[in-house]
Amino acid sequence: MRQDETICALVLAAGLSSRMGEFKPLLPLRGKTLIENAVESVLQGGAETVVVVTGYRGSEVEAALAHYGSRVRFTRNPDYARTDMLRSIQLGVRALPPCGAFYLLPGDMPVVRQSTFERLREARNREHMSVVFPTLDGYRKHPPLIDARMIFEIAAFHGEGGLRELWKQHEAEIVTVPVDDQGVWVDLDTPDDYRQCKETYEIQREVETVWKKSARA
Repeated sequence: MRQDETICALVLAAGLSSRMGEFKPLLPLRGKTLIENAVESVLQGGAETVVVVTGYRGSEVEAALAHYGSRVRFTRNPDYARTDMLRSIQLGVRALPPCGAFYLLPGDMPVVRQSTFERLREARNREHMSVVFPTLDGYRKHPPLIDARMIFEIAAFHGEGGLRELWKQHEAEIVTVPVDDQGVWVDLDTPDDYRQCKETYEIQREVETVWKKSARA
């Protein structure tokens, strides 16, 4: 596979989980931790390598993901308590291996469908734009698929507003693709968010398991 065709992923898991009250990455969901769900979603979505940015309790996150072997790499944000998400993103893009583009996914978004990642790749191949966002009900959501030519600008950006401000400067290079995936709206900030996610997606998993067993019978 040529470098410009290789897709990687950047998953963010450096924060303090202060609004949740518990450490989000290691909370259970669908028989795994939240961070495993997030990492598996991008791997199943076509990422060759995933860079996970850790910070608070970073050693525990890295241990939870060790079984993925060389497909998952880590970089630490030592200033996680004093810096915002942009700093973790900048550290992460510098740690990416050579690739054509990368998904950017917060680690508290564990239920994005494989079909969403596939639609992002298809739109990138068709439109040849710098950034492809999924949209749900007209709103841009995560994870965007970002061309590697944006890495230098992301790493060097120092303005207010984080990546949203950078995207404003590149609006003509952004394309959106509608998706039928509530997972792009699910980011788990609070105990209520987590409870609703478990109720929805663990029941869905049980139904899918029963359906698969009956189909094999």
